[in-house]
Amino acid sequence: MMKSRALSCVILGFISALFFNQSTVCGDLSYTVQEEMNNRYVIGNVAKDLGLDALKLSTRKARVETEDSSKRYVDINFNTGDLIVSEKIDREKLCGSRLNCILNHELVLENPLELHRISVNIQDINDNAPKFLNERISFEIGESAIKGQRFRLDEAHDSDIGQNGVNGYSLQKNDHFVLSVKGNTERGKYAELVLEKELDREQQKNIDLILTAVDGGIPQRSGTAVIHITVLDANDNVPVFSQPVYKVVLAENAPIGTEVVTVSAEDADEGANSAVTYEFSRIADNAAQLFTVDKITGQITVAGDIDYEEEKYYEIRVQAKDGSGLASIASVIIDITDVNDNSPKISIKSLNNPLPENVIVGTEVAIINVQDKDSGDNRQISCSVQGNIPFKLNKSIKNYFTLLTTSTLDREKESDYNITITATDGGSPPLSSSMTIHFTVSDVNDNPPVFDQQSYTAYVMENNKPGTPISSVTARDPDWRQNGTVLYSLVPSEINGLPTSSIVSVNSDTGVIQAMRSFDYEKLRNFKVQVVARDNGSPPLSSNVTVSVFISDENDNSPQILYPAPEGKSLMTEMVPKSALSGSLVSKVIAVDADSGQNAWLSYQIVKSNDPGLFTIGLHSGEIRAQRDITESDSMKQNLVISVKDNGQPPLSATCSIYLLISDNLAEVPELKDMTYEESNSKLTFYLIIALVSVSTFFLTFIILILAVRFCHRRKPRLLFDGAVAIPSTYLPPNYAEVEGAGTLSSYNYDTYLTTGSRTSDFKFITSYDDSTLTAGGTLKKGQNETLAANLITLNNIGEADEVRIYDFPLGGDFVI
Repeated sequence: MMKSRALSCVILGFISALFFNQSTVCGDLSYTVQEEMNNRYVIGNVAKDLGLDALKLSTRKARVETEDSSKRYVDINFNTGDLIVSEKIDREKLCGSRLNCILNHELVLENPLELHRISVNIQDINDNAPKFLNERISFEIGESAIKGQRFRLDEAHDSDIGQNGVNGYSLQKNDHFVLSVKGNTERGKYAELVLEKELDREQQKNIDLILTAVDGGIPQRSGTAVIHITVLDANDNVPVFSQPVYKVVLAENAPIGTEVVTVSAEDADEGANSAVTYEFSRIADNAAQLFTVDKITGQITVAGDIDYEEEKYYEIRVQAKDGSGLASIASVIIDITDVNDNSPKISIKSLNNPLPENVIVGTEVAIINVQDKDSGDNRQISCSVQGNIPFKLNKSIKNYFTLLTTSTLDREKESDYNITITATDGGSPPLSSSMTIHFTVSDVNDNPPVFDQQSYTAYVMENNKPGTPISSVTARDPDWRQNGTVLYSLVPSEINGLPTSSIVSVNSDTGVIQAMRSFDYEKLRNFKVQVVARDNGSPPLSSNVTVSVFISDENDNSPQILYPAPEGKSLMTEMVPKSALSGSLVSKVIAVDADSGQNAWLSYQIVKSNDPGLFTIGLHSGEIRAQRDITESDSMKQNLVISVKDNGQPPLSATCSIYLLISDNLAEVPELKDMTYEESNSKLTFYLIIALVSVSTFFLTFIILILAVRFCHRRKPRLLFDGAVAIPSTYLPPNYAEVEGAGTLSSYNYDTYLTTGSRTSDFKFITSYDDSTLTAGGTLKKGQNETLAANLITLNNIGEADEVRIYDFPLGGDFVI
């Protein structure tokens, strides 16, 4: 019958959990066990009686709990499912004189939550012998006592119950008295001494008899008392109580000394025979510790701590005895009433800690049991959680509550929770208790690394050493431990056809970006790389950031002089009219610098001159002008050494030489063939011959060209230089680039008025070698350089007072006359 009921309970619990998401409480399981059994004694098999698999008891966290949170005397064997004795049981200590001694337990199963009540009936064994409260019972019986007169004897007390309690009495064989036994086993048996033969005080003044009380247990136990009889003269009245049963209601926790009740008995005799004394005739061991009776007044008072939760009912028998030993018995029944003196007791039965932050809403995280030893309304429990937290309590079964999540958890916002649970009973005034549960939220890899900046900008000087740190990126991941450990790497790509990893590298732990090679600003000015930050979670999360690297220019290129050509390549000679006035443009030094910014800002200076006061050069334009009017006394041969210096730190420089002839016509310079220069005599003669031939051969060509320009109104610019000798090929540095107007090839306007003899003067024209302007970042190539040199030609016979407007040009532009 028990098995089928348990099986139906399991099926019902499964259906409730599956369809209604509810826990199930099933019927009782009842077992019987004798007291004083040894530990591990098997009471019964719970798994078998409930139809459960014993192997699943452990996984379902099966446990036995007491209903009143008292000591637990039974437990469960997870391997076999047996209900076993966990602590030796003393029925007399647990239940006193109560006939029924039942221990109530609860079997709790989780996943789903089930509750089964288990009742264990404790059977009494005969482990206590009967005993008398007074080992000496005294009587004073007058010799006038008639045959058949009865004398009530003290009851023997046996802590055992039922058949193991007092079952009978026997009296030592004598000539005057016999024993009469009355009562029953449930209510208790008592004996009366019956006078069978009259007493004769003159023959025997004192009689001692042995009274034996025996129980009905096996083996049988007994206890004895001595009846001492003093034979007196006539005493024929026994004390009579005012009522046979006294019923009293006593509140628990009544202070010591509180009056419970006062019993009263009257004796119709006079003198000493009417003096009544009171004593307990029969009282349980636990009651004897709690109550006392005044022998004279019969007042019963509290002598110990009364606790409703330990015992709710006491029955005491009081004996009233007169001076001669005649006695009568009355019963005192004490009902203990409950007082709300016990606060609820909170205990944690199951706890899932730590909690992963990705638990779904409604997850059961703890099972809580609340017990109150009080009764009635004093035992009605309400339970709640305090604070604004993502948890709530649901009442489950009886005094069980489940703690559930009400919203998603985020460890990065809240990693720990202290949940305070408060339980309050229904007493007046109510009592409450609290317990704090600490929960830790475990990390889940739900956050990718986040860089401190949306993008990074780094600057590095060119000519750096390989391995130089150029920047550092930082990404943070709020996750914990390996989920928050960030590793850095480069996104594979190419820079100018080379793998990014051959240009830069990133430290996987620190995020420091290092240059893998030395940079050249003139070849690579900036580039971008992408850095990925990846955490160490499973699966890993990542994010990217762009790092823009700008290479800063270093002053590592000396100025390159385009005109005049460096010495050793060609000999440069300029013709200056004798009538040149102060401020007249004589020549111009053209130089460039492959660097940029202030490193390419050029300044010009005459470092050596035959006549220091005759010519000056523009500091930033490179234009050579007459510093004063040229006179006849000035030397015809002028040699200028020009220094071109950039603005870098430290500055770099280059020098060139310009040779000037002060004359109106080559014919006026017969000594030209004798002109010698420090390192170029033979070359100068050769170039002068070429110049003379060129002037004669191409004179008509330039006249036609000038007329064509005037008639066609062409807008192409020309560059006019003052001089009479053809300019040889100029020299351009490789990969030259003019940056943001930092060089010297800016546009200027010059108004030049020639003297009277200028008709025989010669001018150089430089025509455009390309229609396009050299842009920032462009490169003057070798072929273009040769074109520029090939188009330097000579123009003669400019008319007197003709105004010639000369435009300096951006390198690669046209020249306008």
